[in-house]
Amino acid sequence: MKFLVFFLILLGSFSTLVHAQDFRGPDKSPMDVAYLPDNFAHDRKAGEEAIAKVYYSRPNKSDRVVFGGIVPFGKVWRVGANEAVEFKAFKDLTIGGKALKAGTYSLFAIPGETEWTIIISSDLDYWGAFKYEESKDVTRFTVESQSLPKTVEAFSIRFEDLGNNTAVMRLGWDQTMVEIPVSY
Repeated sequence: MKFLVFFLILLGSFSTLVHAQDFRGPDKSPMDVAYLPDNFAHDRKAGEEAIAKVYYSRPNKSDRVVFGGIVPFGKVWRVGANEAVEFKAFKDLTIGGKALKAGTYSLFAIPGETEWTIIISSDLDYWGAFKYEESKDVTRFTVESQSLPKTVEAFSIRFEDLGNNTAVMRLGWDQTMVEIPVSY
């Protein structure tokens, strides 16, 4: 009888231990980070400071029609997948020709066939664009969209420093790209 009680306690402890080690599987759209200057975290030079940082999720095209398909034209899009994109300005910037104070924001877009409206919002920490509120916009501006000769399978954001305190933030997916001018 003592053996049976011991065995049941041991079995219960094991099942609790196994259950406690359950982890959620990886997202289908993994998170990534883009810095200005590009690759700041990996190639940081002495005395260099980050200017901007973007946290975003990278959905795959996966044989789908992206813009005008899974991402409808004319509707607010979270720019990527999962959580709304977080844009952090470490110093005051000009983005898309508009002044932006240092701080942390969400980044949204309204894709169109030839131009996109880019939205910087003060609303943070929520999933998708389902709770997007225009009243929380900090700024909006438009940029032209461009066709790419090659398909970008996973949604990507990358900064390119152009020198003289100017840069461009590129958003690309499928065969579409937009360039957002940044100066600092």
